[in-house]
Amino acid sequence: MKIAEIWNKKKKDIPAVLLFIGVSAALILTSIWAYREFRNSPPYVDAERYPIKGIDVSRHNGMMNLDAAADDGISFIFIKASEGESHKDENFHINYEKAGHAGLKRGAYHFFRFDKDGISQAQNFSRTIGDRKLELGVAIDIEDSGNARGVPLDSIMIRLTDMVDYLILKGYRVMFYTNRSGYEKYLMNSYAGMPLWICSFSSTPFDADWTFWQYDHHGRVKGIPSEVDLNVFVGSRQDWEQIQ
Repeated sequence: MKIAEIWNKKKKDIPAVLLFIGVSAALILTSIWAYREFRNSPPYVDAERYPIKGIDVSRHNGMMNLDAAADDGISFIFIKASEGESHKDENFHINYEKAGHAGLKRGAYHFFRFDKDGISQAQNFSRTIGDRKLELGVAIDIEDSGNARGVPLDSIMIRLTDMVDYLILKGYRVMFYTNRSGYEKYLMNSYAGMPLWICSFSSTPFDADWTFWQYDHHGRVKGIPSEVDLNVFVGSRQDWEQIQ
């Protein structure tokens, strides 16, 4: 067969090859898009089972109109107060005042640093809160994400125990915020039964006694310019009214 004949035959195959490549690329892109949509889609939350909705915020959420959020069905808010031994969230005080004006029940949270002294962290948290009333008490955020690596587990637990003991002695109602791995690693054996605010993107959060459930990092609420974390309270409206 002459070279020209071979080339003419192969040219006829080019459209089929290009079509195959195009279809394959489209399938790959569609799969990537579908996976991202799945990862970003919040689980189904039964409004009848969990009628009390809330949010948690920090300075990253910017300036907010929490009266508008309350009108949008939000009943409670956890506000970041501090982190580690010295960091204070610069919007804590104004977010606290706005939440009170909107009639939201308030809690404050502290991001626990594995490599920092527990008592110093508790003091930073306490000083930031001051004498402000917190209807929902205080939460210690304990998770691997964003934390120091390579810190021995026993060191982490000693620091956490020091922080918890200090806050309880100061009269605070303490709960923990974490996800499944954080609960199993840091809390299940030492703090089972303490109030728990759980982060889970499954429609059936794992089997533990929890009081609040954070189920979405990409929520939209009126009055808040950015995406915001969405939460619910486990319990009825009657149970909710008893919290002061």
